[in-house]
Amino acid sequence: MADSETLVATQTSGMEEDTNGNEDQSMPEAQKPSEGSDSDSDSDTDSEDEAQAKAQIEALETGLYNNPADYDSHVQYIKMLRKQGDLEKLRQAREAMSSLFPLNPEMWREWAKDETTVSSGVEALSKVEKLYERGISEYLSVDLWCDYLNFVQEHDPSVRECSAAGISKTRNLFECAITAAGLHVAEGHRIWELYRDFEQAIYFTITETDSGAKEKQTQHIRRLYHRQLSIPLADLKSTHEAYTAWETDHGSTNDVNNVVSAYQKALEMLNDRAHLEEKISKKNADSEKLQEFMTYLKFEHSSGDPARIQVLYERAIAGFPISTDLWLDYTQYLDKTFKTARIVRDAYYRATRNCPWIGELWVRYLLSLERSRAPEEELSNVFEKSLLCTFSSFDEYLNIFLTRVDGLRRRLSASTAVEDGLDYAVLRDIFQRASDYLSSHLNNTFSLLGMHCYWARLELKFGKDLRAARGVWDSLLKISGSMLEAWQTYIAWEIEMGNINEARSLYKRCYSKRFPGTGSEDICHAWVRFERENGLLEDFDIAVQKVAPRLQELQLFRLQQESKNIGQDTHERENSSKRSAREKRKPTSNSIEEQAPAKRRKNAAQNLTTTIENDKRQAKQSTEANESAELDKNKAEPGSSQDIKDKSSKKSVPFDDQCTAFISNINLQASASDLRNFFSDVGGVVDVRILKDKFTKKSRGLAYVEFSDDAHLAAAVGKNKQIFLGKKLSILKSDPQGRNKGVAGRSARSEHNDGAKQVSKTDSDEEVPKGRRESQPQSSSSRLEKADVQLKGKNTFAVPRNVKPLGWRKPEGAKKSEEEDENPKSNDEFRKMFLKK
Repeated sequence: MADSETLVATQTSGMEEDTNGNEDQSMPEAQKPSEGSDSDSDSDTDSEDEAQAKAQIEALETGLYNNPADYDSHVQYIKMLRKQGDLEKLRQAREAMSSLFPLNPEMWREWAKDETTVSSGVEALSKVEKLYERGISEYLSVDLWCDYLNFVQEHDPSVRECSAAGISKTRNLFECAITAAGLHVAEGHRIWELYRDFEQAIYFTITETDSGAKEKQTQHIRRLYHRQLSIPLADLKSTHEAYTAWETDHGSTNDVNNVVSAYQKALEMLNDRAHLEEKISKKNADSEKLQEFMTYLKFEHSSGDPARIQVLYERAIAGFPISTDLWLDYTQYLDKTFKTARIVRDAYYRATRNCPWIGELWVRYLLSLERSRAPEEELSNVFEKSLLCTFSSFDEYLNIFLTRVDGLRRRLSASTAVEDGLDYAVLRDIFQRASDYLSSHLNNTFSLLGMHCYWARLELKFGKDLRAARGVWDSLLKISGSMLEAWQTYIAWEIEMGNINEARSLYKRCYSKRFPGTGSEDICHAWVRFERENGLLEDFDIAVQKVAPRLQELQLFRLQQESKNIGQDTHERENSSKRSAREKRKPTSNSIEEQAPAKRRKNAAQNLTTTIENDKRQAKQSTEANESAELDKNKAEPGSSQDIKDKSSKKSVPFDDQCTAFISNINLQASASDLRNFFSDVGGVVDVRILKDKFTKKSRGLAYVEFSDDAHLAAAVGKNKQIFLGKKLSILKSDPQGRNKGVAGRSARSEHNDGAKQVSKTDSDEEVPKGRRESQPQSSSSRLEKADVQLKGKNTFAVPRNVKPLGWRKPEGAKKSEEEDENPKSNDEFRKMFLKK
């Protein structure tokens, strides 16, 4: 293996051109100084550009100092420094950004090439190799792997000399590359080709006399072909052709036939994935492309090859590094499938660097470290880093705190707790930090209650301190004292511990507190039940004595609240009906208001004239219709009596209210059936009539209940002042003849027609239901007659003390005194008149 230069020439001929080209483009100032121009104007332009670039760099430095987490500013700062050629500052800027964010593969390639350009020697080789190692650990990139492999073959002296150590190192590196990216369907063949070229270069360095070494190296190359041809890669057909030609050159065709079956299977797998590869290679929108990756992953999951699924996940993450769903799916798959702790831990490390705002990733990371039995120092560091992140909810912080507590509890319970140097003080400190940070944000929540309950139990179990455990509960009650469940859980904990007196004292502390909903009543009933089951008779009596007035107070308060709510609801409904009525009238009023005043007066006069004419016309038509109807009625035959009987039977029979009770102050939600049930013990209920508002159709809190006889009515009136649905009823006997005029505003209605007084058989409109009365609207003729009434007699408007109704006549004997009285009197005449009396 003496011809080492042949190996180098075979491997790096193409790489040198690419590398040199990139170096010239990336850092021109580092390669060659800027050539000065003979023109003064060109030099002035260059100086202005340099001053402007310097000002931009200073502005970026100030911005990053104030906000180190600005990703875009880091990227722009590195670009400006590369353009300036300041390598030391550039290196520091890259290190600062790498400590906060993962760099993409292109940034790692630029960094490695910049370091390769300005460095040489063994130290430089080690430094650049570490950069490549850091880069390939961030994202999957075939380009970065190819650069790394070419760099090692070109710059590592042991590889150039083809020493056993160099060849072993390179082969191990190639195997790592094959594991990481060899299954990449679109680009994986590039790594296989580099690997084969490396092995063939070694083959050419072996002398002809060493036939054993040549045969051994031939087997190396043949195995590489066989491995590659069994994998569905994009360049599969050309690889098969190259293999066939290679075997022909070496005088063997049997091996070609042996690989045919594996090749055909790989070709079928490639065809099955061709359409999926085509979709993810298109330049679509990010959301569409990510969806195509998810479809591809679903397909690979159905095939069940873990290595192929992992590579596809890595490809998707390289394209969408901050997709939280993708990282969550990937890490969950690794937890279920891979038993190698290092692979899973590295994946979680990368996930939390790319998406540090997802609390679930940090929780899984801590659990992964615990499963792999990571040292306590590493667990503590990851936990502290997670608390520096910003999450979307405080429950995520609580979940991280509890995950850390769970891990410490398990370690304390294990026998290795003493060896690790752990004690309960560490766990108590984490609980205290969680309480201090989250109490103000999670007060009165079950999350905070669960944490304090957990804390109190561990204080008792590991700390052996009952007073400290009660202190935990007391601190919770200071924060969430209005939460019923906090008191109930604390009391249950004391009862579980057998501390009956402490539980009783807690009941005494909380029974008078006001809790939401029915919590106040529940805690009172719970105290009575507690004393019934655990206390003495004296304790039970004390509990009942304290609880009874409290329950009455709560019941009265609830009734007041219900009445208030009902009143508010009724008021709101009335307001809404009024608003709707105003809105219906609003367009007309607006149209009138928009008119000019003169036009409004003119239109009003026209409308009045039109209305009077219409009323006269309608009155005339109505009169004619009534006359014709009267004639038809007179001409009707006597045989139509059956029709008259049918019509009269349809008329409603008015109630006489002889055996009727009038009820007021009824709950507005009460129905007729509720009132029947209320008088069920009395019996004899014939009908129930609830008075309702004519607009809202809601109950007015008034009702008439008709009974079959006076005995039942008297029994019903005897239930006066009783509580019905939370309200005290007022029950009185209905007075249909108007003897009791003050009841419910009822009065006897009378009508005057031609001087004859006729008493109506029905009560007011409120007493008679809609279905049992007939409304007779006034005709237009009657309205017209009222409108045409002429006022006769002397106008006595504004005459003091002598105002008399129109048409009033005084007896003839008093005519003279009438004239005297009608004359206006002065103040002196009034004074004399009073003095005479």
